[in-house]
Amino acid sequence: MKIKMEGMTMQWHTRLVAAVTTLCLALPAAAQSALDFIRHDRNISASNYSTYPDNLTPQLTPPPAGKRPFYISHYGRHGSRYMSNRKGYDIPYNMLCHADSMHILTPLGQQVKQELYDIIADSEGRWGDLTGYGKKQQRNIVERMSRNYPEIFQGDAFLDAHSTIVTRCILSMGSAVLKLKSLHPLLNVTMNSSYRDMFYMNHQDPLLRDSIMTPAASAAWKAFKEKRHGNTRLMELLFTDTAYANRNISVDDLSYYLIKTAFAQQNTHMRERESCLMELFSDEDIHRFWQQENAWWYISYGHSLLNGGRQPYSQRYLVRQIIHDTDSILHLDVHGATLRFGHETVLLPLVCLLGVNGYDYETADLESLESSGWWAGLIFPMASNVQLVFYRSGPDDNDVLFKILLNEQEATLPLPGNIAPYYRWSDFRKYYLEKLDRYDASRR
Repeated sequence: MKIKMEGMTMQWHTRLVAAVTTLCLALPAAAQSALDFIRHDRNISASNYSTYPDNLTPQLTPPPAGKRPFYISHYGRHGSRYMSNRKGYDIPYNMLCHADSMHILTPLGQQVKQELYDIIADSEGRWGDLTGYGKKQQRNIVERMSRNYPEIFQGDAFLDAHSTIVTRCILSMGSAVLKLKSLHPLLNVTMNSSYRDMFYMNHQDPLLRDSIMTPAASAAWKAFKEKRHGNTRLMELLFTDTAYANRNISVDDLSYYLIKTAFAQQNTHMRERESCLMELFSDEDIHRFWQQENAWWYISYGHSLLNGGRQPYSQRYLVRQIIHDTDSILHLDVHGATLRFGHETVLLPLVCLLGVNGYDYETADLESLESSGWWAGLIFPMASNVQLVFYRSGPDDNDVLFKILLNEQEATLPLPGNIAPYYRWSDFRKYYLEKLDRYDASRR
């Protein structure tokens, strides 16, 4: 579905206000850009290092008369984690160490250098690990799932859980399953983490991946970044000799990795310490960081016309698996849930492929992303998730309904129907199987 910009500003804006409110960013409806939201809470600009809210109270629309929830199909990102490798810390730290050796660090520069050292020491040997905060996020999500849809987990319900083979995903699965089992001791639980499932749990299509940075995409990305180049204020805060620093240090790299490092700490116990890192940056600096991150994620995983608009089809196997798993229980007298734990590099293209909340937006203009509402940070905070909640009157009911939740909030799909946020499962099957079949045929 291609979203036309004309006449869509208020529709997108309304959706964004609702989404950001969900993420605990209560703002007046007059906000018109990401910068307005960033001024209220910078977490929205942390991209894939943003944290999942702890106190969600989803607004749930009652189902049509006679329909009761019986099944949830879920794909979720692992919970909060440490940065996946030292590069993001080493780059700014080594720059500051070099400046220190030349005796050109300001007192604040010395403070930043020491804070980076402490962060590296805390993270060593934990690269990519799930944090205690990440485990808590998963427990809270399934507790709300149980509270909102208790019928699904009653009695001898089944719980079929899968994770990728990455440790943080396995531990996320374990945290969620243990919590649900404590709430519903009779649950019939199975858990799996196997290479056998990786074709749909974390499929990275080589042909699509290798076609991300086409000449057109590379040129557009370079031009987009160049408009957001430099940070004179940062250099003056950190260095006594800014001329030397500018000749020997990449201000863009220093700024980027310091911001990323600062955001990453909110996912660890280091968030409880006082930090000077965020004080280095203005709201406008953070906004420029957000814009670059958002554009990069769009080129890499959205329907960007700069590279053919096909990147979200990397998750075609996951959509087919969701359909297969759902179809396998529709006419059985059972109830329960299928939980899948993976990564943002799956969740984001999945949301785009399904067109959740209009995220199937197609454009070659990176400057249009902000005003159009294509904000990756609203999709994939740590522990982000998509849930399909299914309803019927009984096992013989052929008119199965479902609704889709993005981060536990009712969302929209490009499907027909007059019972939103509910849709007919038959419409979903037809629409997406035909869509995937067309794509598969085009690759032959």
